[in-house]
Amino acid sequence: MGDVAMLVPVVCSLAKQYPHVRITVLSRPFAHCFFENLAPNVHFMAADLKKEYKGVKGLNTLYRRLIAKKFTAIADCHDVLRTKYLRMRYNLSHYKVAHINKHRTEKHRLTRTNNKQLKPLQSAFLNYADVFKKLGYPIELNFDGLIDRQHVNLDNLLSTLQISQKQEPWIGIAPFAAHTGKIYPIERMKQVIRILTEKHPDIKVFLFGGGAKEMAVLKEWEQRYRQCCCASERLDGLQNELLLMSQLNVMVSMDSANMHLASLVATPVVSVWGATHPFAGFLGWNQRMEDAVQTDLDCRPCSIYGSKKCQRGDYACMNNIMPETIVEKVEAYL
Repeated sequence: MGDVAMLVPVVCSLAKQYPHVRITVLSRPFAHCFFENLAPNVHFMAADLKKEYKGVKGLNTLYRRLIAKKFTAIADCHDVLRTKYLRMRYNLSHYKVAHINKHRTEKHRLTRTNNKQLKPLQSAFLNYADVFKKLGYPIELNFDGLIDRQHVNLDNLLSTLQISQKQEPWIGIAPFAAHTGKIYPIERMKQVIRILTEKHPDIKVFLFGGGAKEMAVLKEWEQRYRQCCCASERLDGLQNELLLMSQLNVMVSMDSANMHLASLVATPVVSVWGATHPFAGFLGWNQRMEDAVQTDLDCRPCSIYGSKKCQRGDYACMNNIMPETIVEKVEAYL
């Protein structure tokens, strides 16, 4: 989801600067809320790869459906097995095709154990923009946000959240990620909430996460701290979560999709980084390096996506971050 979210500012910029170009974004169904109202010349096409377009047979069916739309250029912004297959079919049919350069060699140098080269790589946003440049559409990235926060129906949002009135400040906390190397220890995050709610008794803390185990943790925090609200349980769908995020003073997130979702609605994010690093190019849109909480270790970063096992065995990259450090960053936005 994070990868798709990072494509939004690029597609929006492309649509505005080339209003005569019809753009169709092909992705999984969840992504429709990112693109369906992005610009008049942007359309969304959903592809369910687990059912309708499963396997090679399904991809061939998808390709026939795509061919019928008579596109003049194809941008592969993912460069994975399925998109490579579709790309190959288009190349054989002599279409104009370009694909993303993920700079894997540079990422290996950034994460290797010996002779690590700790320097910023080109951002994913620019990597996406380069794909369209190859097709003849250079872009100046210019994106203000998915949602105009001044026109959000706050009454409907409060009703869905079961809250009588808006009591500022509002803080979001998304404590989970796909891999252990990207998750701040749960007990430490609970300390962050305790400190914030004790120092600022009038704040409202909205918790974001999915999955049964994650939801159990969030509901336990909701019961323990009266200022907490388990937003993901009460809100119906990703679009409503984006609406809520647009009303937050600040979001606390791991290097995960929620960092990018908050970025899309122009909400500042205090992001927490462990095994991964902002230098890999995945810091959220318009987010500040000063708000990236991390600790200096010779082994960091050890992974681009946080999926590798900790070399030290103690996840010091996360455990060495004090809750007070995160609280201080959050308080700058209160």
